[in-house]
Amino acid sequence: MDTQYFKWYSPNLNRDMELKVYGWAGRPMLFIPCQDGRFFDFENFHMADVWARWINEGQVMAFSIDTMDKETWSNKNGDPRWRAERHEQWMRYITDEVVPFMRDMVNRHNNWTGYPGIMVFGCSLGATHAANLFYRRPDLFDRLLALSGIYTADYGFDGYMDDIVYNNSPVHYLANMPKDHPYINLYNLKKSVICVGLGPWEVPDSTRQLHDILRDKGINTWVDYWGFDCSHDWYWWYRQVEYFAPYLLG
Repeated sequence: MDTQYFKWYSPNLNRDMELKVYGWAGRPMLFIPCQDGRFFDFENFHMADVWARWINEGQVMAFSIDTMDKETWSNKNGDPRWRAERHEQWMRYITDEVVPFMRDMVNRHNNWTGYPGIMVFGCSLGATHAANLFYRRPDLFDRLLALSGIYTADYGFDGYMDDIVYNNSPVHYLANMPKDHPYINLYNLKKSVICVGLGPWEVPDSTRQLHDILRDKGINTWVDYWGFDCSHDWYWWYRQVEYFAPYLLG
């Protein structure tokens, strides 16, 4: 599998950030690691092996980045406003730095003149961030695969709410989105999958809450519930990728 490592200074985060790219051609996919995760988790937890068939065939180029969760969502003793602002800086790092980098690379590798859509994929808290990116920025992301996520910022901010936290909490901002909002048509032109198991360590109630909101707004996301044997673990995420990837890549 072709791999490349990159590191640059992020003006949004005022620190060096690292990422790794897997593949030589195809649709760009942004992987958000699990809570507190690093850019190498896509490889170290063998998710790259699961995607290998599509990566090696030139259908997918995967870009794996670092989280900032240790400073933001996991930093429960920190000032919540500072944590929220820091998270928003990470969001701008993705949208203003990583996305243009991805577009430039896939255009060059595929000999395309422009490819606006990016798939965003994550598991656990990575799914939370992935869904938030997709629903906040449908102008940038055209595919979503969110596995075992929690879709309220209450998970990281324990009931604290301000304008930034609100804008990073899908169950809040989607619930208040007007049914004629232009984003809803954009969502429905794309493909999105949210999946959760009913087994150990899963939190299906958050998915159910989001599912109800999506149905009420007429947003056509495929929401799938797996059985009571399906736990919050890599083994099940591998199986879910194998099941949903053909739909998302089709």
